[in-house]
Amino acid sequence: MSYSHVRQVESLNRRLSEISNDIQVSFEFFPPNSTEMETTLWNSVERLAPLNPSFVSVTYGAGSGTRDRTHDIIKRIQKDTALIAAPHLTCIDAGREELIQIANDYWASGVRHIVALRGDLPNSTEKPQMYASDLVELLRSVADFDISVAAYPEGHPEAPNPQFDLLNLKRKVEAGANRAISQFFFDIESYLRFRDRCVTVGIDVEIIPGILPVTNYKMLERFAGLTNVHVPSWMPKMYEGLEDDEMTRRMVGANIAMEQVKVLNREGVKNFHFYTLNRAELTYALCHTLGIRPQTQQLMTG
Repeated sequence: MSYSHVRQVESLNRRLSEISNDIQVSFEFFPPNSTEMETTLWNSVERLAPLNPSFVSVTYGAGSGTRDRTHDIIKRIQKDTALIAAPHLTCIDAGREELIQIANDYWASGVRHIVALRGDLPNSTEKPQMYASDLVELLRSVADFDISVAAYPEGHPEAPNPQFDLLNLKRKVEAGANRAISQFFFDIESYLRFRDRCVTVGIDVEIIPGILPVTNYKMLERFAGLTNVHVPSWMPKMYEGLEDDEMTRRMVGANIAMEQVKVLNREGVKNFHFYTLNRAELTYALCHTLGIRPQTQQLMTG
């Protein structure tokens, strides 16, 4: 009897313990829409800050209200912590002059890293005036920003075919993007194949996998349907009967995400981007599993 599965698990865990110093992480937050959620956000920032992420990003939705909240959060992180703050910036609801003004304002505030996105169209039949590659080019013309863009291992929902989507990513990189952050996924092979395809078309930047620890399966189903993310057939069974058991859902979500990062790391991935949903517990546990420990204090100072 070979006990091959036992050896595989042992190999995954041993690899993590041996190269933990080479692993980098980044975290994503979103603008809160209530006082209670704002408290949760800043508690999460404070909890995760000592893990010394390479950057933390804050999402950006269409409309000036969300945009202003994103700006305020970014500026507070920049001012009150030692973290590198990376605002999401979309070009779907702002003209070139306004985008240039926003970029200049960020640069003057000390922001050097931006996540450049097209954004969701308010009307799916409407053709956008600018695309993410245009936004990357615009940002490059304003200042020497460090620019991240989005990648879609399973294809963007609006892309007519995978090759179209891949070439769109290539245009963003050629416009000056420094890296791509993937949409969350659960089919690890789809990410690895996508990474290989990027190499074949000459995309030479890192494709950082986006990891989403799932604590609410119903919400995941909705997100996955909107974003063209395949949910494996075994996954619903894992959450079955846990609708009123949040603690167990968290444990299940952590276990699934931990298996993801272990396998991805075995395939050479050293950078991970965690979609925190403004909650620190699971992300902190995942980082601990990856061997990341608190560094010099980077807590709120004001």
